[in-house]
Amino acid sequence: MRHVRMVVWRAVYRSSGWCLVSLTVCVLGLLAGRWTGWWPSPYPAAVDLVGVPILLTYAVWMQQRVDRDKWNAAHKDSPRLEMSLEDLDGLDHEEFEFAVRDLLRRDDLAAERVGGANDDGCDVRAVDLDRRVWAVQCKHRRDGIRGDAVDVRVVRELKGTASEVHKATFALVVTNGKFTNKAVPQARTLGVHLIGRDLLGQWASGTPLWELLEPVPAPLRHPADGRRVAA
Repeated sequence: MRHVRMVVWRAVYRSSGWCLVSLTVCVLGLLAGRWTGWWPSPYPAAVDLVGVPILLTYAVWMQQRVDRDKWNAAHKDSPRLEMSLEDLDGLDHEEFEFAVRDLLRRDDLAAERVGGANDDGCDVRAVDLDRRVWAVQCKHRRDGIRGDAVDVRVVRELKGTASEVHKATFALVVTNGKFTNKAVPQARTLGVHLIGRDLLGQWASGTPLWELLEPVPAPLRHPADGRRVAA
């Protein structure tokens, strides 16, 4: 049900801009006829009552677009957090969790480390700009790709707690190592996203998370909208 609501929301959000533009053009024509007598407007009182709010809504929407453009221009050349795999290999497990938290924050998610003895399989919990919740399990390997592979048990445990306990939209396992042959197909079946060493390297070097997880679209909202949700 949560997935269906998300799909519907995204469809409405994407179409709302063009619908608003089209509606505004129609309203402008009706108002022009109403106020100038250039051509008769049907239901003149209704045009006055509905037309002005629509024009105000359009003005707010245009201001939002301007704010987004200004934000993008101001942050275009800002330094982005980048880490090398060697840096990540040199961390301990707790430091690795904080590093993953920082990468999520870099991608404009409100993220907090919650790892510990009673974390219920979630080391980092994050909320993106569309209010989608991420439950992230971190598995650091001191020996990197040569370390023990993350097995299917981790995938199953995270799947078991992500939705029920953490109310997560997405579940993600991140490691600087590798996954077992059983873990990969099981994760695909259960809908758990896996970030192994290769993808982690791309993510840590600056590629946004959305470009690595193709089935997961980027948030439609923008940091300039001022709607960041606290984790």
